[in-house]
Amino acid sequence: MKQKLTITVDAELLPAAKRYARARGVSLSSLIEQSLREMAGEDAPSFSSRWRGKFQAAERVDDPRYAALAKKYLE
Repeated sequence: MKQKLTITVDAELLPAAKRYARARGVSLSSLIEQSLREMAGEDAPSFSSRWRGKFQAAERVDDPRYAALAKKYLE
């Protein structure tokens, strides 16, 4: 659901921001929304997804607890 937001910007910035948005074929509202999303980190991958699959199992023999954890988290 969209919500209306009132913001105040410098008078000299507004025309430049409108030109920037128009040059990219988007509205000023969508440009601001995308910038806020990037700052909020919505598009950034989660910590776990960035590291998933990056670790290798250590060579441990005869350690049932390690084997169970490796099976759960590394496979």
